[in-house]
Amino acid sequence: WSCLAALLLAVVANHVQAADTRLPNIVYIYADDLGYGDIGCYGANGIKTPNLDRLATQGLRFTDAHSPSATCTPSRYALLTGEYAWRKPGTGILPGDAALIIEPGRPTLPSLLKQAGYTTGCVGKWHLGLGKGNLDWNGEIKPGPLEVGFDSCFIMPATGDRVPCVYVKDHRVVGLDPKDPIQVNYTMPIGDDPTGKDHPELLKVKPSHGHDSTIINGVSRIGFMTGGHSARWVDQTMAETFNRKANEFIEANQDRPFFLYYATHDIHVPRLPGARFLGKSERGVRGDVIEELDWCVGDVLATLDRLKLTNNTLFIFTSDNGPVVDDGYADGAVEALGEHKPSGPLRGGKYSPYEGGTRVPFLVRWPGKIKPGDSSALLCQIDLLATFAALVKQDVPAGAGPDSMNLLPALLGESDQGRDHLVEHANVLSIRKGSWKLVSGVPGRELPKKVAAKKKAARRPAELFDLSKHLDESENVAAEHPDVVKDLTDLLDQVRQRSPGSASR
Repeated sequence: WSCLAALLLAVVANHVQAADTRLPNIVYIYADDLGYGDIGCYGANGIKTPNLDRLATQGLRFTDAHSPSATCTPSRYALLTGEYAWRKPGTGILPGDAALIIEPGRPTLPSLLKQAGYTTGCVGKWHLGLGKGNLDWNGEIKPGPLEVGFDSCFIMPATGDRVPCVYVKDHRVVGLDPKDPIQVNYTMPIGDDPTGKDHPELLKVKPSHGHDSTIINGVSRIGFMTGGHSARWVDQTMAETFNRKANEFIEANQDRPFFLYYATHDIHVPRLPGARFLGKSERGVRGDVIEELDWCVGDVLATLDRLKLTNNTLFIFTSDNGPVVDDGYADGAVEALGEHKPSGPLRGGKYSPYEGGTRVPFLVRWPGKIKPGDSSALLCQIDLLATFAALVKQDVPAGAGPDSMNLLPALLGESDQGRDHLVEHANVLSIRKGSWKLVSGVPGRELPKKVAAKKKAARRPAELFDLSKHLDESENVAAEHPDVVKDLTDLLDQVRQRSPGSASR
């Protein structure tokens, strides 16, 4: 019996050791335009988010986590490359027919995980360009996600309010009839499809500004499209479609380490929730799509539970930038806000250089590895490249992820120490260090030399805020602290001039 007992103990020990050494699955859910105050665990009013609230109680709720930019494309670029988007021209908000802006072959967050043995999947919104320019949507669509580190993808090319309004699986448009080829144009009308400008009577929701080109599914979009009728998405089923694909990826890869990058369309415009969510919240259609987003998260969590993957899955939920209420459609969102404050106690939102532009919800759960609670560590999504590399014991190649910092202890809740400083990106650059924040007059993108010289001459005065006293950035104290203004201006200049690969690992 003693020998049998010893054998059983050895088997159990080997099993435990194998479980401990197995790479954790990583699920990253990236919401779109969700503000710091938009969900219950961050103070939402009139909007129910039970699944996200449960995620917060089971894991870490970060109170000073940031997207790399106050808009979508640059945030996604910085997340996947570990490089501030303002360093690279052409990384602003892209049209739907833009070429891929991440160079194939450069080290990326998914490619580093792939090298460590992960199967990598991309589901949802892409908005980083596809192809090399003048893309033929009826043939092979590449380069794209599969050329920058993902093994598979099921995506929308850009945003819900931009053509082409089709899904792309790996290298092909889904459901395309070759007898009805797709054409896309962002400069002039094409085809016979009606536009919102000429036929407003056909619209389910009218634009408040822009968004008056080709009508797809009763909604006028940005840009012109003809053909591809059998492949066009239905907005009201988009959330369920993406969730189904996310769950299929998890199920197909449950027996090996996987990384799922799931970028939801919700809560971006146009806001057309599924029938069961329409009118569900107390805050109009914008509240409805937040509750639909919460359901999406709960559905993925349920899949992990059903497959018994929860305990070995690092689960992260966050947003690509701060909130916007009217972003081009007169959908009643402004009128329905009531007491709800999308940015919570923060100033600004999407497109803004103030905290509401980039400070976003950030929830992290890993049962048994991360102790539930709150963290005030300053971190940014740009740091996930170096942080995930450290988690899976991969070296970051020289020159890769030049602005990404290894914040693994902070991510796991082992330390409240995050970044020493952070550059926030909007129409101008801001810099955070400690409780101080400087909103500079430096443009938020690289400009041609002649334009930059003119912009510098007309630069707005810098603003300085002490966030420990005025989190809402209501009091500019630049005049009282010229020394702090100078120190932060010098630090921002140093970061802007830093050579690739010099960020702390």
